[in-house]
Amino acid sequence: MKLNLVFIILLLGGFNALFAGGIEIKRDVSYSSDPSTGIENLLDIYYPEDLSKVKDVLVFIHGGSWNSGKKETYWWLGRNMARKDVVTVIINYSLSPTYKYEKMATDCAKALKWVSINAGSYGGDRNNIFVMGHSAGAHLAALIHSDTRYFKKEQISDPIRGLILNDAFGLDMFEYLSTAEEDSNTSSFLNTFSTDKEVWKLASPLYFLENFRVPVLMFVGEKTYPAIKIQSERLRKGLIELDRKVELRIIPKKMHAPMIVQMVFRCNKLYDYILDFMQKN
Repeated sequence: MKLNLVFIILLLGGFNALFAGGIEIKRDVSYSSDPSTGIENLLDIYYPEDLSKVKDVLVFIHGGSWNSGKKETYWWLGRNMARKDVVTVIINYSLSPTYKYEKMATDCAKALKWVSINAGSYGGDRNNIFVMGHSAGAHLAALIHSDTRYFKKEQISDPIRGLILNDAFGLDMFEYLSTAEEDSNTSSFLNTFSTDKEVWKLASPLYFLENFRVPVLMFVGEKTYPAIKIQSERLRKGLIELDRKVELRIIPKKMHAPMIVQMVFRCNKLYDYILDFMQKN
């Protein structure tokens, strides 16, 4: 009888202490200077105990269709990366329907500002900050790099050294919302991006191709949603035409959610690809 993957995650969670060797964790740190903010502006830091040399930093932005998700779900990603000698920061951000995509992107930019200022306290190199996102989180990662408004608003230069987009959804929301058949997610997407088609373009990283300046690594599941495959390939081709560094890896047999859930296992191949990407760039 096969173990359910969710059960495996819960089982691993029950043995948290067993996997903590050599790792420090600081939870629920506020990255906002606004004292009225709540859990949406908190982050967790996973870092090696040995602070004798600086290490690369990975900031992870979770997915969840812009209306769900939380940093605590991804404790295993923080642990796994920290055990691979990477300072790892997992963030919360504001969600719909209470907030629109601009607030979410602003939150992510604020979190990156905090990381760029504070990474050194945890052994991280502020000059080697990589940002990874899954699904909607990958959209936000690409957006805050490609739309220069967000870091300008925080009065900092873009601190991102490289982007890791795991099954990115929403790279072109204008195309998606203009052509896709309505389904159970449509109303939620419209809550996030409004009904204004010009806003859909502003929310789409593919409309800011020339602003991509850092190397990009993309993972796409072989069995993921067609829109993700189509738009990821468009991003790859567009960046190649602009002579940008980009790499797209098709992951065999994987659907959308398993593209991130597979990383529960520390030996998963995606870690090798990520570490190689960080080392090269």
